[in-house]
Amino acid sequence: MKTKGALLWELNSPFRVDEIEIGDPVDDEVQIRVHAAGMCHSDYHLTTGATPIGLPALGGHEGAGVVTKVGRNVTGIEEGDHVILAFIPACGACPPCLKGYRSLCDRGAVLLGGKAIADGTSRVHAGTTEVSPMNLLGTFAPYMTVHKDSVVKIDKDIPFETAAIMGCAVPTGYGSATNVAQVQPGETVVIVGVGGIGMSALQGAVISGARHVIAIDPNEWKREQAIKFGATHVYPSMAEAIAPMIDVTYGLMADKTIIAVGDMKGSYIEEAMILTAKTGTCVVTGMGSMMDVDVKLNLFLFTMLQKTLKGNIFGGGSSHVETPKLVGLYKSGQLKIDEMVTTTYSLENINDGYADMLEGKNIRGVIKFTESDW
Repeated sequence: MKTKGALLWELNSPFRVDEIEIGDPVDDEVQIRVHAAGMCHSDYHLTTGATPIGLPALGGHEGAGVVTKVGRNVTGIEEGDHVILAFIPACGACPPCLKGYRSLCDRGAVLLGGKAIADGTSRVHAGTTEVSPMNLLGTFAPYMTVHKDSVVKIDKDIPFETAAIMGCAVPTGYGSATNVAQVQPGETVVIVGVGGIGMSALQGAVISGARHVIAIDPNEWKREQAIKFGATHVYPSMAEAIAPMIDVTYGLMADKTIIAVGDMKGSYIEEAMILTAKTGTCVVTGMGSMMDVDVKLNLFLFTMLQKTLKGNIFGGGSSHVETPKLVGLYKSGQLKIDEMVTTTYSLENINDGYADMLEGKNIRGVIKFTESDW
């Protein structure tokens, strides 16, 4: 099938919408007409080389659409089903999956390699050139062919723009609070960075019953939005939060700190750990460059105050497990997802969307496909 997609041809350049060809589904695959795609900072990391991937690359790992074709051996998914895309397919059989860590499925090792899980060939081409789809998805295109384990069926009454960001931002952020940090009622929680993932983490802390939910972001508009989503206190920087947090917590500081910035730096760790209480937990959700190995951390205090530093991928869960929970919270009105979609863009305006993201204008920007795209 010939269609179009937002391709990255070289580093430090914008996405370019070009004609591409999408292969038909083979065994264990489905084809999807994409209706909406979330614009995550992780895709922007492709443009800088912070996340290495073969070029040209088709961006996009957060999306929702309708199944149009189903390959052999696919059960539980039919043409016409509404689905979201899981950026980590969980096989259910590898050691991490069997241990309950489906977000760490061994298939994650091949997600940036560009070759389809089903048969090891390329599913996307630009002319005769093989294209690497982000996380073997590539939601920055009106159509995609993906492995069945990357597809999660959802209720048909959920708006596609809302469903799209349930593929990454919502489960990653929400799960960082509920699964990874394991926020408990009455605790003090700090969220550093309140974009799509941070705002989801903030809501996870609120729903978990945190007493104080402290949002930190240099963007004044985002701080104002954080209050609407349930933050009890907001500050422009971690340094400026220290003194008021001492007052608020009677010197105890935060039980849980979640770093959800779009571009993670090693220098942020020590700042976040200062805000974290004795025996407290700091969760790193923000992605940095794969080449960045330097971390600033007071090792003496880290040991003597018995703090915990944890990583987080996909909120410590799997879309196949977490999505029904998130849908229930959304439908009950407890989880605000519609409100997180700030602006929608056409595929041709994708670079405007990323410019807005970098300028802090969006909680989440979403590409919306229409009849003219299909």
